[in-house]
Amino acid sequence: MKTNSKISDQGIKNIPFLDLKSINRPYEKDINTALKNTVASGWFVLGEEVKKFEKSFAEFCGVRHCIGVANGLDALVLLLKASNFPPNSEVIVPSNTYIATILAITLAGFKPILVEPDLDTYLIDPTKIEKKITRKTKAILVVHLYGKCCDMESILRVAQSYNIKVFEDAAQSHGATYQGKRAGNLADGAGFSFYPTKNLGAMGDAGAITTNDDVLAELLRAKRNYGSGKKYVFDSQGLNSRLDELQAAILNVKFINLESENFIRQKIAIRYLSEIRNSKIILPPADTSHKDAWHLFVVRVENRDEFRKYLADNGVGSDVHYPIAPHKQLAYPEWNNRTFTIAEKIHKEVVSIPLNVVLSENEINYIIDKINKY
Repeated sequence: MKTNSKISDQGIKNIPFLDLKSINRPYEKDINTALKNTVASGWFVLGEEVKKFEKSFAEFCGVRHCIGVANGLDALVLLLKASNFPPNSEVIVPSNTYIATILAITLAGFKPILVEPDLDTYLIDPTKIEKKITRKTKAILVVHLYGKCCDMESILRVAQSYNIKVFEDAAQSHGATYQGKRAGNLADGAGFSFYPTKNLGAMGDAGAITTNDDVLAELLRAKRNYGSGKKYVFDSQGLNSRLDELQAAILNVKFINLESENFIRQKIAIRYLSEIRNSKIILPPADTSHKDAWHLFVVRVENRDEFRKYLADNGVGSDVHYPIAPHKQLAYPEWNNRTFTIAEKIHKEVVSIPLNVVLSENEINYIIDKINKY
């Protein structure tokens, strides 16, 4: 593709990083109908809407089971708790993930072992995993960051040689594929978030777990419901973490267009990859095969604050995912003096530019033009 030689600034005053009102507006009528029907049903917890979504999303991911839960963090916590690892077991995780991935491990009673990412992909570096494995290691929790799947073949090979589990943090990868299989169907189990900003977003918190393990699925259904598989009978200690019936109704409306909206995101990403030509800007890994979900389009630039100010001065919104590495967060003071050079570089330089299904052709042209002129 070629950038239009003449870029019109006419009518462009502000391009927000994300406009959820515009994104959800086309669904307003159908969502209102779905909510009205759910209210009229009188069933608000683990009803037909949740069952419908679980069935649809399981089929979409290509797995036998989908268990709806309250949010993405709970999805990972429950997945880890249900695995029944010994207390203080170690779980390997990338050092540049969102804090929720780390929180899930510690909330489940386990110890996160941070592994540096690959600077080119921002995903956990498979070549650095094996040296972090000890006799206490029970799982690898990979993160399909920004919508791109990890190198699962290499990771699974390492895991199998040490007989440890592999779980996916798939919160940003709805519909992403790896070797013909979708995220959520690439390991022993996966946690999803349907936070409003996700490719498939609810209108509040919502999450799900996917797995092909029948025993694990049955245990997870109990654990999301206080640990009860039968009313007033509690065989394990669980959480109150059930996918809300109203949120499930909203997800059922929006789920129908997940693939088509992912395709729109992919087309925009391809344009950015093809047409942004600025030596100051490091683009994400080029992938024009429609495998990535492109939840975010993340570039790197040395002087991030200057770049973001330039974008803002020209009416282009941006965000940073994420400004502080997990090991530098006060939530984990025991790590604050540690150094993870690659993660720190990524967290210092990344900038997310607008990528969503309501961007107009003229807005895309404008964003490309302004970035190229930086």
